[in-house]
Amino acid sequence: MRRLLAAGTWRVVAPDLRGYGESDPAPVDATRGLRDFADDVAALLDGALPFFVSGARPIVVGHSMGGGVAMQLTIDHPERVAGLLLEAPLSPYGFGGTRDLIGTLTTPDYAGTGAGAVNPSFVERLAAKDRSSDDQASPRVVMRSTYVADPDSFGVDEDGMLETVLSTVVGPDNYPGIAGVAESWPTTGPGARGVLNAMSPKWFSVADDLVALRDKPPVTWIRGSADAIVSDTSLFDLAYLGQLGFVPGWPGPEACPPQPMVGQTRAVLERYAAAGGTFTEVVLDGCGHSPHIERPG
Repeated sequence: MRRLLAAGTWRVVAPDLRGYGESDPAPVDATRGLRDFADDVAALLDGALPFFVSGARPIVVGHSMGGGVAMQLTIDHPERVAGLLLEAPLSPYGFGGTRDLIGTLTTPDYAGTGAGAVNPSFVERLAAKDRSSDDQASPRVVMRSTYVADPDSFGVDEDGMLETVLSTVVGPDNYPGIAGVAESWPTTGPGARGVLNAMSPKWFSVADDLVALRDKPPVTWIRGSADAIVSDTSLFDLAYLGQLGFVPGWPGPEACPPQPMVGQTRAVLERYAAAGGTFTEVVLDGCGHSPHIERPG
């Protein structure tokens, strides 16, 4: 945002989503997928941005889960979006629980997705506003080891970035939400409330709706080649962690393959282009999950 404002040609708004930053901790209804967040952004465009020229359409930028929010916003209000910039975005088929490029479910009970897929020690430390670096589950260590490929790229902004992470409202209605139960390995599934449940393919799967848009804004997809979070080998995908031996009982690659997140996004955007849209893929070599931090130029 500093760099864009310094250019002197952009009007930039970076909203805190509900339950983050200085926004109110309004509950997240996971059964609506990411639509609670998308509706909030649409309301912001409607009423809280008087400095926009009347009728002007913004370029909507979404990072990680925000990429899913941006996709949902575009599906619901395509006439409001001049362009879509997806930075390391959530797959259009949600997070976890799908096995191939067309989003086929791994199990019928969406096992391994939702709030139960998160490390409970991380949640406890997040709730405690832990600023230490003494454990792999501390928010600072998680941020340094997974948000970026090079921890030094945070520079002087590291403590400020950590404060934004620690602003996350922790609880059953927000992050991570309430886990459900599944019969299939690893016996956890999506609940109906909270952030991580909202990204489960049970509630969020927008690929077909995105491709079907009549008015298709141009899409730019930016990702790092060393992304550890949104990846075909994601360290946050229980299927991949099971394959690595970190989650006991993994039933094998036929029953539970890792989600091909990057491949899914590319396949959907290729369908989007074939249906009349356009997209550009930009891959930054050696960059991790946060190009705006690691490669701001």
